[in-house]
Parts: sequence; C-alpha cells; structure tokens
Amino acid sequence: MTGVFPLADADPVTALLTWLQKHPRVAEALGGPGRVSGIAEAPWPHLRISHGPGGDLRSLTWATEPEVMLEMYGDPGGWPGQAELRRIILLCATAATELPDAPHTSGQPVISGVRPSGTLLWSPLVDGQPRWLLGLLVTLHP
Repeated sequence: MTGVFPLADADPVTALLTWLQKHPRVAEALGGPGRVSGIAEAPWPHLRISHGPGGDLRSLTWATEPEVMLEMYGDPGGWPGQAELRRIILLCATAATELPDAPHTSGQPVISGVRPSGTLLWSPLVDGQPRWLLGLLVTLHP
C-alpha cells in the first residue's frame, strides 16, 4: 500500500490509550487499573483519551503530528480536588512522553515524539464535575 492509506491506520489515540492503560504509575495515580479509556466513565478519577482539534497532518504521507486530548475527570461530587487532578493529568502526560523510547511493536505506528500542544486547562462540566484538559502532539508514521 502506498500514499495515505497506511497513514490512515496510524492512530495516535489507540497507541496512547494502550500505553497508558498498561503504565504502572498511571494506574497507581488513578487508584487502580481500568481507569483509562476512550469515554468518561466511573470509576473516578478517570482519564479519557480522544482525538484533539489540532495538530499538523503535513502532506498526509509521513511523520504527521496529530493532537490527542487527555481529559482527567474527577467524581461528580467534586473529589479529588482540583490540585490533585492537575497532578494526576501531568503525571499521565509525562508517562505518555515515555512512549517514543519504548520498544517498537511490529505492525504498529512508529511514534517518535510526544509533547504538549498548549495550555493545561481547568474546564469543569456544566454540572460541576471536575475536569482538566491537556492536548498532546504525537509525531508518528506508519
């Protein structure tokens, strides 16, 4: 296959999701396994990983840098507090930056960089549920 088709299969969300689900420091910070996924769900605190609005797809052929969004949710009752959730999301982002140094798995995209895309943003939901947002730029190629 040539052109854009291999690039379309190089999904940064899947790569980060898989990495962070297995990361022992992430599980410890969140209070146990099963707290990293693609949806906002209990148990809390919970890390949601999804596609972000930014990034650079360059020529759609090689070494793109799409944005991945980390969303750290607390319990709808307000715990843990804002400072603790901030600490946890920064720990998760730091764990994500270790992915380029991990051994490559055949058939998976090659990730050569993970870095913040901008500002760490406190953005509670309208019902008051605590939430932090942080975008990560993931440099990868098929």
